[in-house]
Amino acid sequence: MTTTPVVARSREELAAARAPLTEGDVAVVMTMGALHEGHARLIRTARERARHVLVTIFLNPLQFGPREDLSRYPQTFDDDLEICTREGVDVVFAPTPDVVYPDGEPGVRISAGPLGDVLEGQARPGHFDGMLTVVAKLIHLTRGDLIYFGQKDAQQLLLVRRMTRDLDFDTSVVAIPTVREEDGLAMSSRNTYLAPSDRETALVLSRALWAGAAHAEEGPSAIRRAAREVLIEEPLALVDYLVLVHPTTLEDVPEWYTGEALLAVAAKIGSTRLIDNTPVLVGHGGGARPVFADEPTR
Repeated sequence: MTTTPVVARSREELAAARAPLTEGDVAVVMTMGALHEGHARLIRTARERARHVLVTIFLNPLQFGPREDLSRYPQTFDDDLEICTREGVDVVFAPTPDVVYPDGEPGVRISAGPLGDVLEGQARPGHFDGMLTVVAKLIHLTRGDLIYFGQKDAQQLLLVRRMTRDLDFDTSVVAIPTVREEDGLAMSSRNTYLAPSDRETALVLSRALWAGAAHAEEGPSAIRRAAREVLIEEPLALVDYLVLVHPTTLEDVPEWYTGEALLAVAAKIGSTRLIDNTPVLVGHGGGARPVFADEPTR
């Protein structure tokens, strides 16, 4: 028998719902709503490790720039609550902006620093400052022992890890692999924006990553070249960047580099901007091509 989670809308309701969760760890999965199977996998993984699971659903206005339409972002709370109920969530914290930011936009924010100025940060100035600010607030409000994030948003994951370490947050950050559709498309709430023809075009992102990763043993040049050749074949994908970077500095790896790297891509498909990535072990033989979660059989 499934039990509907306690839904807290205010800080006081959250504190009351959180108070009984004293035995064992509390895992927190932070979302902006429009939950999909990727979120469900995060929740499921959290449930396997922690005694209690708390999900936050908050569409954070600080993460949206002036050219990004906040009102366009899908809001599906009833469906989200069904997923949380199915996955055994204890508490759902779904505040409005005036609850999270009672004095309006915060005068003091957390800065992402240099790591927040590249890749996604260059395309979306201020995005990561807004993200880290709300994550910090939600960590304090939920008092989570563990917080779960997906590998798909690799730069976000890196920055949250750095923030919790650099600022001595008493919480552990746990990552899970990217969850994909059967055809390889990385699951994202933004996929709902894609027209059928756009969705077919979007598959070039994962194909490019697989092509690049297949050449991991040959080194950085071969990885970049193989991925780029796939992207060039799809003119309807307007590529913002394709990079092979160090996983903790986000700096381009040199041609002599061996070891762990991140192959990442961002492109505009129709009117929708999508990102994807995969970890790659560069310059090592044997099984260089990583296996994606839910990678389709070819």
